[in-house]
Amino acid sequence: QQMNAVLCLFLCSSGLTNITAEPGDTVTLTCRAPSSSEIRVIEWTRPDLKTDYVFVYRKKRFDPDSQHPSFKERVELKDSQMKDGDVSVTLKNVTFTDNGTYECRVAQGQTDPLKHISTIHLRVSAGECVFGGGDQGGPVGLAVGLTVVGILLLVAAVVGFMFYRKHQSQRSKEQVSVQQPVDGETVQHLL
Repeated sequence: QQMNAVLCLFLCSSGLTNITAEPGDTVTLTCRAPSSSEIRVIEWTRPDLKTDYVFVYRKKRFDPDSQHPSFKERVELKDSQMKDGDVSVTLKNVTFTDNGTYECRVAQGQTDPLKHISTIHLRVSAGECVFGGGDQGGPVGLAVGLTVVGILLLVAAVVGFMFYRKHQSQRSKEQVSVQQPVDGETVQHLL
C-alpha cells in the first residue's frame, strides 16, 4: 500500500528545502512563481540528469518528450491551473534513485528569461531503524536480528520441552515403583 507523505524537515531562507521520504511515498516539490503574470515555461531539473528534465511545461502544455525516462508517469503539476503561481509538482512512488537535488525555474510573460525559483534536496531512505545502539544495518540488520532472536526462542523452546519430558519420565517411574507390591501379600489381597 502506497503511503502518501510530504515531509519537509526545514526551509532555509536561501530557498533550499530538504525533504525526506520513504520508498513508495508521494512527495510534493514546491515552487511558486514570483508574480501573477502568465506562466510561459516551467522547468524542473536535476543537475545530475544532464539534458533531460524531471518535468517541463511549454507552450501551455506538459512536454513528455523532454522528460527523463525514470520520471515518466510519476510527475505531474500539483495544481494544473497553477493558481497563485503554484508550479509545484508531485513525484509519485519515490525510489532510492530519486535521491538528489531538484531545481525549479520559471519564465513568465512574453519575454522574461527563466528565473531560478527554488532548490529542493530529496533524500529517500528506508526508515530509521535503531538496532544495537546505532542506525547501522537498517532494515537488513533488523531482519537479521529478528531471525536470530527467533532461532534462539526456538532453541529455548526445544530445550525446555526436553527438560519437561525428562522430568515427566522420572515422575512416572517414581509413581510406578510406589505402586508395585513389595511382596505377594498385596496380590493375594486383591484376589
